Amino acid sequence: MSKKKKKRMSAARDKPQKRGVAFFSDESWGTLECLGYTRLSDNPEVTAAVDTIARLIGSMTIHLMENAEDGDIRIRNELSRKIDINPFSKMTRSNFIYWIVKTMMLSGRGNCVVWPETVGGIIRDLKPVPSGLVSFIPEGIWDYRVLAGGQEYEPNEVLHFAMNPDDYYPWMGTGYHVALSDVANNLKQAAATEKGFMSSKWKPSIIVKVDALTDEFASPEGRRRLLADYIDTAEAGEPWMIPAEQFSVEQVKPLTLSDLALADFVTLDKKTVAAVLGVPAFVLGVGDFKRDEWNNFINTKIMPVAQIIEQELTKKLIIGNTWFFRFNSRSLYNYDIKELAAVADDQYVRGIMTGNEVRNWLNLSPMEGLNDLIILENYIPRGMIGDQSKLQNGGEGSGS
Repeated sequence: MSKKKKKRMSAARDKPQKRGVAFFSDESWGTLECLGYTRLSDNPEVTAAVDTIARLIGSMTIHLMENAEDGDIRIRNELSRKIDINPFSKMTRSNFIYWIVKTMMLSGRGNCVVWPETVGGIIRDLKPVPSGLVSFIPEGIWDYRVLAGGQEYEPNEVLHFAMNPDDYYPWMGTGYHVALSDVANNLKQAAATEKGFMSSKWKPSIIVKVDALTDEFASPEGRRRLLADYIDTAEAGEPWMIPAEQFSVEQVKPLTLSDLALADFVTLDKKTVAAVLGVPAFVLGVGDFKRDEWNNFINTKIMPVAQIIEQELTKKLIIGNTWFFRFNSRSLYNYDIKELAAVADDQYVRGIMTGNEVRNWLNLSPMEGLNDLIILENYIPRGMIGDQSKLQNGGEGSGS
């Protein structure tokens, strides 16, 4: 190798190479970025929907019923009082049922466990077990054990409320986490985008072009002084006096949330949440209230979830074959008071409801003398129908 070539290679190794590095920086990017796992309980739309379902089910009274030959009869005893008034000594019935429904739909991923404390075969307390302390141990396909608070129980030793049965283990619930995970992330990103967009400083309403050769434009203090000398005015609407050779003012239209169509995407995601959870869209602020839609919501969503609780309580807490628990759902439907009164009056004059049953239908206290069944236009007791004068002596009255 020649000396000149070695000298050139040595110089190339000794001389540091220059490399170009490009950086992209945007202060507002951090305010629009949404990272991390989104829990369903942290999403306002999901929480609002679940809160509505749990609150409505918790507001219903629980009746202990008995199957009889002529229909179901309500039973009032210590068992009915325990379940309806104070199932757990530290909570009311409303909060207790609310907790069960919310745990099933959110943190429990479709499952909720309550441990019944009994003394001599009598229920003393129904103690809720936090979902973080519960796990299920499959034994084959059809059997399992419940691990609650570090102790194992047979399935018939605890109340296991499950919704949306799993495909492989039908005794275990699945909840809504898979169906709502992407929608929850989209709503969280939309909220972060709106917050970042509203707090961003890159939204000027005007742009002032200034000759860069002026001395004042060379420093931030000089630019502020130019604004103070030529643009800042004492009163709103006062005209600006600026040199034509140095200044050029242009009005610009800032980008708005409407330009991003963010509201349309949020509305679509809210409707998706409402459809998955089975609540009317107006519960999440989309659309207007509709009574028929609300009553359908009670029939198709509230009552099926309530029946999960009814059947588990009946299966695990009652030994007899004729007793069962039932939620009273009539108070949840959206009725007009005139419609209720019309139905009650119609049943009263036909001898189907007593006066006190009508008063109870309208949430009024009973009154003495209204326990008889009345029929026909004469409003007489049902047992005296045959004593009417028009039905005796061929329909002729006793006097002329």
